Order: sequence, then C-alpha cells, then structure tokens
Amino acid sequence: MNIIIMGAAGFIGTNLAMTLANDQDNQITLVDRKRDYFQAIEKKNYPNVKILESDFSVEDDYDQMLKNQDIVYHLVSTTIPTNSNQHILDEVNENISFSSALLEACVHQNVKKVVFLSSGGTIYGKEAKCPLDEKTPTYPITTYGIQKLTIEKLIYLYRYLYNLDYRIIRLANPYGPYQRPNGVLGVITTFVYKALSGEDILVYGDGSVVRDFIYIDDAVKGILNIVNGTNRHRTFNLGSGYGTSVKQVVDAIGETLDINLSIKYMEARKVDVPVNYLDIKRYEDAYGKLNPISLNEGIKKTAEFMKDYYNL
Repeated sequence: MNIIIMGAAGFIGTNLAMTLANDQDNQITLVDRKRDYFQAIEKKNYPNVKILESDFSVEDDYDQMLKNQDIVYHLVSTTIPTNSNQHILDEVNENISFSSALLEACVHQNVKKVVFLSSGGTIYGKEAKCPLDEKTPTYPITTYGIQKLTIEKLIYLYRYLYNLDYRIIRLANPYGPYQRPNGVLGVITTFVYKALSGEDILVYGDGSVVRDFIYIDDAVKGILNIVNGTNRHRTFNLGSGYGTSVKQVVDAIGETLDINLSIKYMEARKVDVPVNYLDIKRYEDAYGKLNPISLNEGIKKTAEFMKDYYNL
C-alpha cells in the first residue's frame, strides 16, 4: 500500500507513521515543512519511508507528491485551538486553500481514499449536551474548529462531484509519546513533563473544564480501524467516550507519579469550551469496543517515555 501523510512530523503523524512503517508492505511518504522535524522517525531507519519537504502553499506540486498514492492522510493545520482567532483571515485562507489544492490533486491522481483528522474537541462548540455524537449541531467558537468543519464539507463536496472516497475522524484529545510538552497542546503531556521536571503546572480557570482524553496508541488503533474498515458511515468520533476534568488529571498525575505538584491557577480562557466529551457508539458498533487504557496507565506510560526520551 502506498500511503502519504501530509503534516506527518507532528504528534499524531509521528505515531501514525511509525505504526504504518512497521508493516513492510507499506511504502510511506511523509511530508512536512522541514526535514529536521523528522528526527525521531529518521532515528528508526525505516527502509520503507521517504521524507519530503513542503510549505503547504497552493503553489506546491501536489500532483507530483500524490502520484501513485493509494491513501492520503491530511493532518495539516497552521493553527491550534489555543492560538486560534488571532488572525482569522490568514488562518482561514491558508488552511482552506491548501485543502482545496490537495483535494484537486487527489482527484487528478485517482487517489483511492482521503483521511482527514478533524477535531471532536472544537467543531461542536459549547452549547450542545455531552456526550456529543456525530449528528450534534456544529457551532465552533474558534477558527480552528471552523477550518476543520469547512474542510469536512469540502471533502464531502469532492465525494459528491468526483466520487472521492474519504474518512473523517473527529478526534478527541490525544496524549502520549512524541507530543511536544511545551504547554501549547496536550494538557496531560505538558502536566506530566512539568511534574517530572519540578516545574509549576498552570491551570486555566478552576480546573473544572472537562475533556475527552485518549492515549495515542488507542487513537492510532482507532484511526486505522476506521481507515481500513468498511462501513456505511464515513465520519466517526474517536475518543475515550467519557469526560475527565483538568482537576482530575492533576490529581491522577500526582497519585500515579507519587509527586507533590506545584499548581498555579490562571485566568480562564474564552477559547476553552467548558465541557466536551464524545459519544463513540458509532465507532464501537462498527469496529467493536475500543477499550482505551485508563488515565492512570496512560500517565504512567507517558512518564516512562519522557524519562527515557528527555533524560528526566
């Protein structure tokens, strides 16, 4: 199988690429802005992995990149939820234009399937009641969520016009190995790193914000089941299926790692939806129980990885 991952050097892309590359029948092409971003993958010396650089502008030759590819993973985003809404016009232009150019190339090159990693955490907004299923009305409160939703609609349009097959995965909040612990994305990953480093843990608001956290191995397993499976549905929520507050995360880290944590509470942020967790019944009806690992076990695995990777 010839597989290309656009935006492959990030957290999800790295873990997905490593899993796919372990199957020697797969030929994997990884694309991101700089080759330097792929150091973790290059250390593995996969014989079936090729790396390309792209700035994901509309001028890039996506037809050439996608030649002979069977599956295209779209993981590209120029923004993240926490810094979304700052430059709305630029954010929308960059992400929608790239996605349109990519989908055009998919049609030209007769790609068999497009896989888009959308966001279960941002597209639904703050008004709906949890758990959120795939039929929940979508009212994003960030341009990040609006971009994800718009790209979903673009993909549907290309299906309607050109019969382009696709899978859309509305992913919750993954955490674990290879996620950058810089506090920009990944509450659990960031908090575990700061706990191990003896740094202050910054909590926005009073810790009552609720999210759906899923360990990255469970997320990748679910993604591949959706991509390789056959089902009448093409859009799936993917998460743990239950909500956990930030305060519960903090308590679990302290308990699991047996560390006295230094917590600092900050002013709440407008981009944070108060409660968000997903209904994963559609996924489990199609592919069986996900049975994600527990929060405590995920924290333990993340800490073990960090101790080795960052010499903590």
